[in-house]
Amino acid sequence: MTEYSVTILPENITVHVPRGTNLLMAAKKAGVYIESPCGGNGTCGKCAVKVVEGDPGAVDVSHLPDELKEMGLVPACNVKVNNDMIVEVPGFSRLTKHKVVLGTRKTRFGRENDYFSFNPFNPLAQKYYLQLEKPGSDDCINDLDRLKTAIYKKYGIENVEIRLSALRQLPQALRLGIWEITVTAVSIGKRTEIIRVEPGKSSRPAYGMAVDIGTTTVVVNLLDLEKGSIIGRSGTYNKQSVYGSDVISRIIYSEENSDGAGLLQKAVISTINQLTDELLETYSVKKDEIPVMVCAGNTVMMHLLMKVPASYLRLEPYVPGAVSFPEVKAAELGLSVNPDASVVTLPSIASYVGGDITAGVLATLINRSDKLTLFIDVGTNGELVLGNSDWLVTCSCSAGPAFEGSGISCGMRAMDGAIDWIDIDSKTLEVSCRTIGDTKPQGICGSGLIYSLSEMMDAGIIDRAGQILSQKSSRLREGPGGTEYVLVYAEDSGSGQDIVITEGDIKNLLRAKGAIFAGIRTMLQQLQLDVDYIDRVYIAGGFGNYINITDAINIGMLPDLPAEKYEYVGNSSIQGAMLVLLCREALLEAEELASRMTYIELSVGNLFMDEFISAVFIPHTDLSLFPSLIKE
Repeated sequence: MTEYSVTILPENITVHVPRGTNLLMAAKKAGVYIESPCGGNGTCGKCAVKVVEGDPGAVDVSHLPDELKEMGLVPACNVKVNNDMIVEVPGFSRLTKHKVVLGTRKTRFGRENDYFSFNPFNPLAQKYYLQLEKPGSDDCINDLDRLKTAIYKKYGIENVEIRLSALRQLPQALRLGIWEITVTAVSIGKRTEIIRVEPGKSSRPAYGMAVDIGTTTVVVNLLDLEKGSIIGRSGTYNKQSVYGSDVISRIIYSEENSDGAGLLQKAVISTINQLTDELLETYSVKKDEIPVMVCAGNTVMMHLLMKVPASYLRLEPYVPGAVSFPEVKAAELGLSVNPDASVVTLPSIASYVGGDITAGVLATLINRSDKLTLFIDVGTNGELVLGNSDWLVTCSCSAGPAFEGSGISCGMRAMDGAIDWIDIDSKTLEVSCRTIGDTKPQGICGSGLIYSLSEMMDAGIIDRAGQILSQKSSRLREGPGGTEYVLVYAEDSGSGQDIVITEGDIKNLLRAKGAIFAGIRTMLQQLQLDVDYIDRVYIAGGFGNYINITDAINIGMLPDLPAEKYEYVGNSSIQGAMLVLLCREALLEAEELASRMTYIELSVGNLFMDEFISAVFIPHTDLSLFPSLIKE
């Protein structure tokens, strides 16, 4: 097989790839991840690179912005490696470290009976110190049975099982410790398994990992299971992003490419392992000391993690392979912890309402409260839960990837250089903006887009239908895609190109916000409830944590309720995973509440579509739904 070298600048990393490999995959092999919301189909124009040396051949650049064409850039996914090449990857095309919500609210474990408390404290993995009777000529019981007898007598644990790796450690550990040992055991349901044996009395606790596997980002928390405390946490982008920004793109990639499912699984495992290795090194914890890992994520992410075919989730009637996955050993997935560690996943509810939502409901204790609560997790999909201790209903409304920056001319994920806040002077139409990392603007992320829509409406730049109005300002002009508003001029940007919002972008945003609000309205109408019956609204998720409630109401994305009813709960997915890690009963509760949540399929009937059509205006066609916005 003919191979050619590809050198990636400015890192100056050289890799060798087979003839015909595209530059997107060549960069990935070099450890450089490039934006590719469309999954390498050549339609998003986000993977722009510059071929410094080598012949790229005839390249379709039709989806690149004119500014990038003029700079001599080409889409990496459309360039096949047929000779040695040197390629420069600009900063605005890269997937860099995301602004990741690692966890907002502190989760308490113990006796407190208030918000985010959970009782009892009973971790999935524990260490047990044992003093065994020394065998003699009249006591020749084998080591394993001697261990089982000792653990039953001291801790009352019956029917203990042992992994083969731990059994291999047992004889020597007993004798090195002079018949005193510490065993690490994982207890799930009624089953307890010993996975590690140490001689003597160990001074170190059992540790555990809680993992939130999001479509965009992955978060890993390292916990001390003896104290019930978080030792460290870390997060970054999901490396699956190179295969597509949304779950549908990734499912299609898994179907259309040789070992596509395997590549997607390796990508997410690599992401988890990278974060795990960082935490273990930082806090001087050995891999063998991690006996258990709890993962929460949406239904598609769980299928891709377990390498279960996900094809049927995108085809009507949208049936998943499973909503609850079996416990597996870490070695089966290639995770960088104890090979015998138990990997537990939280159960999903439906194809597009996953274990991350189960985790969020568990963490916020909605299922234990008498208050009518609306739970909203905003991302590529808007997952909604409404209910209390008596009943729970849930649905998923496809907001599309606009809030993740995809489908937006200058959109980007929440990374350094992303505009996340703007202010427009209603008289001059001049704009001030702030970026993540306080660096030069590279593009605009979800929270910045909500600010933009609200500010443009208040400044009179757009009408209620999202159409840009003719006004005298140098920032308003005709562009390749129609009328556009310039947020940042090229000389002030970090990308060397103007950062704009076009009428097409605005239409995409209106559809995204409209889907969220239509989902809420559809649930309420099916239950014959008025919005005023809602006692509180929890906003969850990495993106949700940065939504400005006032602006989200102003554009008609969230219900017009008093501000005091809203509360940010941050990454409730990781909080729920930690609850399960630190309380065996929480896993049973998660399974019970997932099974009793009623799923509403919004695609059945016309109600959702009718609501959606009304919601793609600012704030809505029915202004009576937003009384606080009506100007007297």
